[in-house]
Amino acid sequence: MTDSETITKEMPPYNVFDERCPTRNVLARIADKWALLILARLENGPMRFNHLQRDIQRITKKVLTQSLRKLERDGLVSREVFATVPVTVEYSLTPLGQTLTETVTVLAHWVERNMDAIVAAQSAYDAANEQD
Repeated sequence: MTDSETITKEMPPYNVFDERCPTRNVLARIADKWALLILARLENGPMRFNHLQRDIQRITKKVLTQSLRKLERDGLVSREVFATVPVTVEYSLTPLGQTLTETVTVLAHWVERNMDAIVAAQSAYDAANEQD
């Protein structure tokens, strides 16, 4: 078997550049700011819904619920219900979700480290385009 045959067999039959590829939907969900923040928060272990909502400022209950359900459907987050009064629900990363934590953390910290440069670039762009 040649190297190109090996690569072809190892490559999944998906292409994110193809508009019909289902990977586009998953990529859109993962790239969503709320999903990234949820995944980053769950990196250190399970959390309850209200704790997630407190930690991720400005996220509404509705958006948090929708985001968690989508991440759960994609197999990235698991939901565990405890029979307590009132009922306790915890969310955690699945093994698949854990494979994303390094990427999510790197991306989040990249933004933090480069925010001053981004703001400067935005200001320069805006100033140059004010004349148009």
